[in-house]
Amino acid sequence: MQADATRDLPGTKQPQVLVVDDDPEITAMLSRYLGGQGLHVRIAADGAQLRAAMQPPDFDVVLLDLGLPDEDGLSLMRELRSAWHGPVIIVSGRGESVERVVGLELGADDYVSKPFDLRELLARIRSVLRRAQPAPSPALRTDGNTLSFDGMRLDIAARQLLGRGGEDINLTGGEFELLQVLLEHPHRVLSRDQLMNAVHGRDSGPFDRSVDMQVGRLRRKVELDPANPRLIKAVRGAGYLFAGKVERG
Repeated sequence: MQADATRDLPGTKQPQVLVVDDDPEITAMLSRYLGGQGLHVRIAADGAQLRAAMQPPDFDVVLLDLGLPDEDGLSLMRELRSAWHGPVIIVSGRGESVERVVGLELGADDYVSKPFDLRELLARIRSVLRRAQPAPSPALRTDGNTLSFDGMRLDIAARQLLGRGGEDINLTGGEFELLQVLLEHPHRVLSRDQLMNAVHGRDSGPFDRSVDMQVGRLRRKVELDPANPRLIKAVRGAGYLFAGKVERG
């Protein structure tokens, strides 16, 4: 018997997956498999259909192929991120590491190369959907509802980051989880594997730069000078640590 992908996800709404891919065999396969796992699958075969689906966006996760016939997938990734901050998994046959890095740099939460294992893809979807839920992960729970640092405040229950002037700073699910685990363990070096497990639920591979890309994006949102970070520090050969003072409340 197949496991229900929604079993460990709170709420009653059936998760909506938008598959952006022009290959009818792949979209049919994903519709059958993911549909059988309790997910509702919609298809956008090109950039125009993606834009139509975003009026307004009513999906929970996007699987984005980079090799679309009409537009560059990375450009669509940039456009998607500018208007929507939910989880995005790039699913592409382009194996070049530079595209993987650029996709993550533009805000993708994960990257799966074609050909892919359906069970692995489902696990990645489950992971990003759990991170998008408005409740703290038990593994990263706090003593209070907020973590304050350097004039900013992370609201755990609302999954919201408030800036130094009280403004709302948009974070992707992965960026939120990364910031939360760093704030939970200030002044402690966390390895890339520890951060990858906290954010993606798996160890990092030898050439996986997902954590580094997310750290770079996160620095641009929380550091006064991202080029010279004083909060999120890299420890050569070891990982990253949060160097600022954290107050729980």
